[in-house]
Amino acid sequence: MDLLKEVSGASTIGIGGHIRPDGDCIGSAMGLYLYLSKTCPEADIEVFLEKPADIFQCISKIDEIHTDFETKVAQFDVFIALDTTKDRLGKAEDYFDRAKKRINIDHHISNNGCGDVNYIMPKASSTCELIYDLMWDKDQLDEEIAKAIYIGMVHDTGVFQYSNTAPSTLRAAAELISYGFDFPRLIDETFYEKTYVQNQILGRALLESILFMDGKCVVSMVDKKTMSFYQAEPHDLEGIVNQLRNTKGVECAIFMYQLDTLEYKVSLRSNGRVNVEKVASFFGGGGHERAAGVIMQGTFHDIVNNLSAQIAVQLKETVQKKEKI
Repeated sequence: MDLLKEVSGASTIGIGGHIRPDGDCIGSAMGLYLYLSKTCPEADIEVFLEKPADIFQCISKIDEIHTDFETKVAQFDVFIALDTTKDRLGKAEDYFDRAKKRINIDHHISNNGCGDVNYIMPKASSTCELIYDLMWDKDQLDEEIAKAIYIGMVHDTGVFQYSNTAPSTLRAAAELISYGFDFPRLIDETFYEKTYVQNQILGRALLESILFMDGKCVVSMVDKKTMSFYQAEPHDLEGIVNQLRNTKGVECAIFMYQLDTLEYKVSLRSNGRVNVEKVASFFGGGGHERAAGVIMQGTFHDIVNNLSAQIAVQLKETVQKKEKI
């Protein structure tokens, strides 16, 4: 896709990402915003996201994000949905639907494309890597654009340790750090560093985790009462499911936190034998083979039981595949 050609002539351009934005969503949105601001100076460009976590304040012009979703534009010439399908754009979905041209850029295998123009590459490490690939005019890149893109790649690859990290990912990362920003500090401050509250709630989640399915799965849950006790926000829970996945012998980790009465946000992580994208998709969610998520209704035990049945299916399929080999 020729990104600049697709937005050529547009007077108004909107950019949006999924609800509860993570590093890849924020990095791709801001990287694209900064890039288009340089390459399309005549256009009015606006970004719509829920309020990013404070760790992303290092990204240039992040305060220009519309977190209240108010805009003076009645209808955008182009609206670009990043790292998601349109149904997870939140309040920005209406802007996407009414835009004259809709572009969807994503790397989730569960996304079939919701735009007039779609660039869906499931094998890519991150939407940030896709945005970098689409920045054909590399002369327009600068340190701030490179930093935003690099942050997203770091977060969606687990600092380049997840299986979605390809040689092309590392080549792109090498080119990005050549712009001179302090990448070790960036990784520490946005990925590894935790607040006292985040460490407390992580400890609580690990302490109350449960091993089941003969030690192949581990699950933990944080309810609204616990969130209130620690005065924690959803972004304070990031990383818990990955720590659970690191438990020796575990093939699949489940972490959930309560959104409302009998409603939970569920995150799934796999060490390879369980395709958690298929598990999440069965219940209306999506993601990747080793990282996926879904919102589910029911009690904690009901949800665990329902997930267990689908996880068992995936483990059985893995065994059958090995037997055929």
